[in-house]
Amino acid sequence: MGESIRKPAGYIKDFMQQVFIGLGVPVADAEICADVLVAADLRGIDSHGINRLKPIYYDRIKAGIQYPNAPIDIVREGPTTAVLDANNGMGMVVSHKAMAMAVEKAKKLGLGMTVVRNSTHYGIAGYYPLMAVEQGCIGLSGTNARPSIAPTFGVENMLGTNPQTWAMPTDEEFPFFLDCATSVSQRGKIEVYARTGKTMPEGWVVRRDGSTATDPNQVLKDLIAGEAALTPLGGIGEDGGGYKGYGYAVVTEVLSAALQGGQFLKALSGFDEAGERRPYRLGHFFLAIDIEAFTELEIFKKSIGDILRSLRASDKAPGQERIYTAGEKEWEAYRVRSVEGIEIPASVAQEFRTMADELGISGFDW
Repeated sequence: MGESIRKPAGYIKDFMQQVFIGLGVPVADAEICADVLVAADLRGIDSHGINRLKPIYYDRIKAGIQYPNAPIDIVREGPTTAVLDANNGMGMVVSHKAMAMAVEKAKKLGLGMTVVRNSTHYGIAGYYPLMAVEQGCIGLSGTNARPSIAPTFGVENMLGTNPQTWAMPTDEEFPFFLDCATSVSQRGKIEVYARTGKTMPEGWVVRRDGSTATDPNQVLKDLIAGEAALTPLGGIGEDGGGYKGYGYAVVTEVLSAALQGGQFLKALSGFDEAGERRPYRLGHFFLAIDIEAFTELEIFKKSIGDILRSLRASDKAPGQERIYTAGEKEWEAYRVRSVEGIEIPASVAQEFRTMADELGISGFDW
């Protein structure tokens, strides 16, 4: 498989920005797209980072099912709300705009919520709530996605991995940052297992006959063919609380589709009735809460910091040395990778070389 390499985050971001520009994405928009992807790897969320440049964005733009320079229409707007139409353009770009609008509204009136329809994959959901944190707000974002999750007691992939992601400022070095899917795992993590040749844990996937599967390469094929589905957070059945993940996935679907008249469930498969590829038409939602509309920002930050510190200081299970709170591992990854760089698997480095050759990009060593 070859050796992985390590490069500085800025170096990788510059390359990816050139790739997006080469595909027809405007310069400022390309900078946003590259920043979202690098932000994932810097925080240790490798499933949604640079490895997705080619299969998710490059290939879809080349296939004509994602548009590099689509207009963003504001369909409806009120003092605290807005509905945006991405027109099948870059999901990261419309999402950046949508969260910025939500924050601006929140700073004026306490709360701001925006929703987006006809969009595409927007990278890590956590990027956008972190934008709100920078402005002294609580941030929330979620998105629907192509069908992957089976409902509890079902075996058909119906719902996307549908994350609900929160970020809140604290008085510590890092914010509270909860970025996770409503499934036990997600397609991107399975792709990581496939690239590294690892066997998946049991229970991540349910097959048509109700059994589980652990071969990541076969699972990726079966997910596309509809022969397997991801399990909701909590796992197969109700004993582990699978109905909870299922329920939250539905909430995300509603807020990502019904609230803005967008597409949902099987309509997000990326294929039409004839089996031809088409735009995914995803939906997203963004919420910003201005903390100072409720209490002093510094009081809030100390309170949430005290909560998190108390949790980490609580009694540990035998054999365990540490209790984490959400955002802590991501912050530790960021501190290391922002200095030491980001590891690029050999397969991803080869994809970078391929894209550079096809677009005529020079000056980068992969």
